[in-house]
Amino acid sequence: MTVHPDLLDLRAVASLAARDLVHLANRDDFDRIEATVERLAGCTHPIQLTGSTSTFDTTTGELLRHYSSAAEPLGRTLIACGNRRATRCPSCSRVYAADTYQLIRAGLAGGKGTPDAVRTHPRVFVTLTAPSFGPVHNRPTTRTGKPFPCRCGSLHPADVPILGTPIDPTTYDYAGAVLFNAHAGALWARFTTYLRREVAHAAGLTTKELRGHCRVSFAKVAEFQKRGLVHFHAIVRLDGPEGSTTTPPAWATTGLLTHAVHAAVEKVAVTVTGDSIGERVLRWGAQLDVRVIRNPDAADRDDTPLTDAAVAGYVAKYATKSAEGTGTVDRPLYCTRCKGRGRTPTDDGDIECRSCEGTGLAEPIADLKVAAHVRQMIRTCWDLGRRVTDFADLKLTKWAHMLGFCGHFSTKSRRYSTTLGTLRGVRRTWQSEQARIRAGHPPIDPDTTLVVSDWRYLATGYAPGEELLAQTVRDNRQAAQRLRREGDLG
Repeated sequence: MTVHPDLLDLRAVASLAARDLVHLANRDDFDRIEATVERLAGCTHPIQLTGSTSTFDTTTGELLRHYSSAAEPLGRTLIACGNRRATRCPSCSRVYAADTYQLIRAGLAGGKGTPDAVRTHPRVFVTLTAPSFGPVHNRPTTRTGKPFPCRCGSLHPADVPILGTPIDPTTYDYAGAVLFNAHAGALWARFTTYLRREVAHAAGLTTKELRGHCRVSFAKVAEFQKRGLVHFHAIVRLDGPEGSTTTPPAWATTGLLTHAVHAAVEKVAVTVTGDSIGERVLRWGAQLDVRVIRNPDAADRDDTPLTDAAVAGYVAKYATKSAEGTGTVDRPLYCTRCKGRGRTPTDDGDIECRSCEGTGLAEPIADLKVAAHVRQMIRTCWDLGRRVTDFADLKLTKWAHMLGFCGHFSTKSRRYSTTLGTLRGVRRTWQSEQARIRAGHPPIDPDTTLVVSDWRYLATGYAPGEELLAQTVRDNRQAAQRLRREGDLG
């Protein structure tokens, strides 16, 4: 019987991991190794660090506490990777989604340093979509929700993979779709600029005068549609001149804000030129959705108000997703050795990169296990990105796996609410305090202490035996979540 080479490799890896786990289990400090892995809650790619942290009393110079990675069983400290992508690290992505939810919710209902009165400020939930670059298979419905045939003549089921793909790929504007993704961040930036102008105009003020009366705050997250194009969901809010802590003027209403959003979207445009495509004007799509986020305590609320929790949950859901939701890959495709250039510098001049054989690709596009529509968008990114005279500044080869989109998936204005950094800092402080309490150390006053740290990156990932422990943690957490879901359904 012939065994596939990949299966032999898996068996070898499993055997190595099992031997390493037995070795770790025979150590006297195995319980500490196990506790370290459990603390990471199943992180798939932890960061290995070496170094130390010392805490001094600033008045006496006394060393209050010293921690060194050398004191750990394996001589290094493991910390969670913090990756927001659910496909890369489900554990860390759940933490990221929870933090995003708290950040968004704080800007809607208060908390985390944001006053509760912010929920009385004018707020709208805006969805900005991409324009059409050619007809795609869809599942249109009537006002009552009854589906009717697609433009191709078929009545598609709800879960058919063909949804979102071009009806005629030969006439679909792939270059326009990629360039829209690449300029989506610029379109959003211009939208916020025009929005402030429209709010000022509606109030009879100049943009400069508006700063002394009202501030436009926002938080947004990106989402990829099935057709591979990005669109944005955003909470837009009107505050007083100092942000969420001040009351907006009387003229700042949801009606004025809604009108300003519509007017700003119509004016946004980005012109793209290139020898290969000529001149194109990129705009937002015609499907603009603006919904008022009502105060739950308001007497005039409708039967189905858009609540703070619903909006925060909806936005946080997309914080851990990326373009892979459309069927693309979740890793860069350019050769890391030559940075996608296909050539590497030597003393004798540039030579063809041996790793990618001059293609600049880490793996052939034709070999990617993706749908034909996605593969064509990736290929278009790569072809446009290699045209130095036209689109080199867009770095399309670097972001080909993101179908050209290189912007941040979630952003907010400075005074919308708290920050992810603040939330993480509070969590680290709490965890440190709990660790000191468990170790029997006295609490540390940050006003009278100095913390000196020196840390260096060592590697990424677990030792083979630790990986088996981490997988056990993941399995236990999944089982606990399944039991909770079954209990909720019961």
